[in-house]
Amino acid sequence: MTVFAVDQSADSLRHISKVLSEVLPEGELRCFQSSLEALAAARETEVDAALLEVDLPELNGLDLGQYLKELYPLVNLIFLSEGREKCFEALQMHCSGYLLKPADAEAARREFADLRHPAEQQNRRRVFAQTFGNFELFVDGKPVAFKYSRTKEIVALLVNNRGAQTTNGEIIGALWEDDGDPDRKASYLSNLRQDLQNTLKKLRATDIIVKQRGSLAIAPSRIECDLYDWLEKKKASKYSYLGDYMNQYSWAEYVHAELDDISYAMEDDE
Repeated sequence: MTVFAVDQSADSLRHISKVLSEVLPEGELRCFQSSLEALAAARETEVDAALLEVDLPELNGLDLGQYLKELYPLVNLIFLSEGREKCFEALQMHCSGYLLKPADAEAARREFADLRHPAEQQNRRRVFAQTFGNFELFVDGKPVAFKYSRTKEIVALLVNNRGAQTTNGEIIGALWEDDGDPDRKASYLSNLRQDLQNTLKKLRATDIIVKQRGSLAIAPSRIECDLYDWLEKKKASKYSYLGDYMNQYSWAEYVHAELDDISYAMEDDE
């Protein structure tokens, strides 16, 4: 869970950080003293919950919360204030909670244990990778339009590799096989990686890609994928493998054969 904490007071922000680190030890916490900095960061990073001081300068906490809801309709907004004066306005926004300063760990734990949009709901990711049949990537139910068709193929390859880091050389080998001129292909790959970054940034979905020097990987926990669900749940999956897998890519044939074997084994168990 990614949580933003925004408070203009450095001392209060340190206190909030300590409390949230205790309440959400496995969460990703980002702290801001500026509401505008927090909003800029939210345009690039998906936010699951936000703890917002009500009386922020420049852009108050209620307005910031409204902007966050426009970006992420399922964001959990918890407001923080020294009094209850703005409580009614916060409730009209259908916030998840309202805490009085200084909020202690027990109070914060109660709020995060009863979120308006719980973790199970948050886990229904915005990004869906369809691998059965032709490959397609969807964000918020709409297919992603990359500038280059090869960019989409890179995403398909990363999904196919199920979270494993895939080097630039491996990407080039899969996309162009033995097409020669490696220097030209490396330059083209650089353009494709930039297209990938730019497209996902516009869609606020850059977190589905894990980048390392000279390699890329998909973040399986950040996407929904028919392949991943079927491999994990087999017959209990809501997706069915019917013998077609990433049909438009020749390099997918090896996994295609693997999926056939798994499917036959499932039928033998019946």
